[in-house]
Amino acid sequence: MSRRKTVAVGLLGPTLDQGKGPNRWDRWRPSVALCQHEDLLVGRFELLFQRRYTALAHTVTEDIRRVSPETEVVHHEIEFEDAWDLEEVYGALLDFARAYPWNPEKEDYVVHITTGTHIAQISLFLLAEAHHVPGRLIQTSPPSRAEGNTAGMYALIDLDLSKYDRLAARFQREQKEGLSFLKSGIDTRNPGFNRLIERIEHVAIRSRDPLLLMGPTGAGKSQLARRLHELKRTRRQVAGEFVEVNCATLRGDGAMSALFGHVKGAFTGAMADRPGLLRKADGGILFLDEVGELGQDEQAMLLRAIEEKAFFPLGSDREVRSDFQLIAGTNRDLRREVEKGRFREDLLARIDLWAFRLPGLRERPEDVAPNLDYELDRHAQATGEAVTFNREARERFVAFATGHDARWSGNFRDFNAALRRMATLASGGRITREIVEEEVERLREAWRRDGEGSGLVDEVLADRAAEVDPFDRAQLEEVLRVSRGARSMSEAGRVLFAVSRTRKSSVNDADRLRKYLARYGLAWKDVSGGARP
Repeated sequence: MSRRKTVAVGLLGPTLDQGKGPNRWDRWRPSVALCQHEDLLVGRFELLFQRRYTALAHTVTEDIRRVSPETEVVHHEIEFEDAWDLEEVYGALLDFARAYPWNPEKEDYVVHITTGTHIAQISLFLLAEAHHVPGRLIQTSPPSRAEGNTAGMYALIDLDLSKYDRLAARFQREQKEGLSFLKSGIDTRNPGFNRLIERIEHVAIRSRDPLLLMGPTGAGKSQLARRLHELKRTRRQVAGEFVEVNCATLRGDGAMSALFGHVKGAFTGAMADRPGLLRKADGGILFLDEVGELGQDEQAMLLRAIEEKAFFPLGSDREVRSDFQLIAGTNRDLRREVEKGRFREDLLARIDLWAFRLPGLRERPEDVAPNLDYELDRHAQATGEAVTFNREARERFVAFATGHDARWSGNFRDFNAALRRMATLASGGRITREIVEEEVERLREAWRRDGEGSGLVDEVLADRAAEVDPFDRAQLEEVLRVSRGARSMSEAGRVLFAVSRTRKSSVNDADRLRKYLARYGLAWKDVSGGARP
């Protein structure tokens, strides 16, 4: 301890400090015991107490003087009606702290947090942590039977920032582990995607509100939802199952029954009760993929189940309850679906509190190489056979995969399938340039066939599509296809005007594309799938 005077600040303990007659010296009384330690000389004890305990305060003061004549005891009356009211107790102690003439240059202060209610102890801790009381915390404890004294032990708790630094470092380490887990351990390099995952992780571990995962098919919504459940489960935030439903497969009575369950006889063929998937997800996470495919009736019941944690199984007049967290996935623009009357506005408002758009593979060229290594590792784990690229083959595939003509319409599903095919064809575990070229042609042909029947004009223009001539439709279809896969309007323009732009002295591909789209009443946001202008 410092040679400067040590000043203790503490609350009188109406229960622990109580004692009458000579037998009181056989009891451990924290406020008295604090002044009995030979290696802790308390020069002054600022004793805080409520008026109704004045008699006990005088008894304790006399006993402190007997065990430590050097200790001056100063009384401070503080008043609060309810000792368990945090606002009231903290306010009273804060008033004392603000009025007290602290002199930390000449005195060392210790704050005794053994006596008083837990609320009072918390309040003293907060005051010390916020430096309203410029001192360290001190905790006392009773002696063991073998010690044979009433002083017990004490421990100083120094609110040293370095300790917080260590805790912060531990928290940051756990956060990094969580982020890596959500990314399947892939060292992704796309800054936007990494920021997105960091935000999703931050929200997921602090909230049970619904999450909406948007993005194109194959962008990884289902895998991310499953990993969010596993992350929350390891942190004891959910105990129930992960229940996944593809809403595109649900139709009619079967949809209501699958989601909300039914009772026997609810409809023809209902031979027994069925609990339903929402009840199965009780205490866990329900992932509704392609939520935009739900019918209006299912949407109405889902809204009530989210808001009230209750619903009626099909054919039942008895309400059942299920407390689950909802994660919804969609590749549709749900706001457009609301405008078209296909999706309930009130349901969208409820599930759109935390909405995140997962980018497609074309928007993350930096992540092609890390995902390539990840898929090869998955293949090795599944088959027990390690497969690698030779240098030339790897460079060729990465160049193709990040190029303008790589559509990746199925995103990571296409990517995973491509790697599996090449790994299967690799003799001796080596993927050659020839295997890569064969796969490139296979992908191009598949994407060409997909483009022929894509129907993007109908999707984007809706009822106005009938006004477009067949000749113009083919051109507009290609413009929409390229725009959907481009990372920006300028990139789409460079692809669409690749030949004509070489004959111009100055080019503005984005402006040319903007004017072309305007002919059909379209803007970049209508066709880009979320890419930047």
